[in-house]
Amino acid sequence: MPNFDPRNLADLIRRPIVTEKATILMELNKYTFEVTPKATKPEIKAAIEDLFQVKVVKVNTSNPPRKKKRVGKFIGYKPQYKKAVVTIASGDVEKVRQVLFPEV
Repeated sequence: MPNFDPRNLADLIRRPIVTEKATILMELNKYTFEVTPKATKPEIKAAIEDLFQVKVVKVNTSNPPRKKKRVGKFIGYKPQYKKAVVTIASGDVEKVRQVLFPEV
């Protein structure tokens, strides 16, 4: 596996996606993140392992289609993003949950 600069890895992960479908996937040790569109699977894997100190088993990515956004008579598009579903090893699930959902 190539070595990535840890200073650049944190910029690849934008935010976690928390939807109903993503919450159901969390029960299967799969977490969904929005990442930069040019991020590759090995870079995403290295970034998650570096940020959360967990073992990543698998990374699935998808580029959802851009949606139209209309403001008055002007039609534009929402920004492009890439969605990554990351499967975490079963022993490391609590580490990710403590960071994403801290106790209030």
